[in-house]
Amino acid sequence: MKTQEEKYQYIGSKIKEARDAAKISQMGLATAVGFESATAISLLEAGKRQVSISDLEKIAKFLNRDIKFFLGDEEKRDDIKVALRADKDLTAKDKETILHFIELAKKGKDGK
Repeated sequence: MKTQEEKYQYIGSKIKEARDAAKISQMGLATAVGFESATAISLLEAGKRQVSISDLEKIAKFLNRDIKFFLGDEEKRDDIKVALRADKDLTAKDKETILHFIELAKKGKDGK
């Protein structure tokens, strides 16, 4: 299990990844979020400052990302979505069956 510090470092790395992909400077993101300086973004990206939920929502909206991207939840879902789109021969029923199987697998893994 990740420590709080590791979680904020992960979130910070995802903020940097999304900011770099959008070609936005730290100052540009700081201004959009309402921070006074780029230092605040630098500290967030380094995991040395905890980001509030409301600030993370602003960052996600500005960088056009789902908030799940920053929390690590989106990656797993995207892999599934890509796999389901990869085979154009799958029917809607096939996709529904696969998603049902995934839900069953998650329940079995968690013991629920």
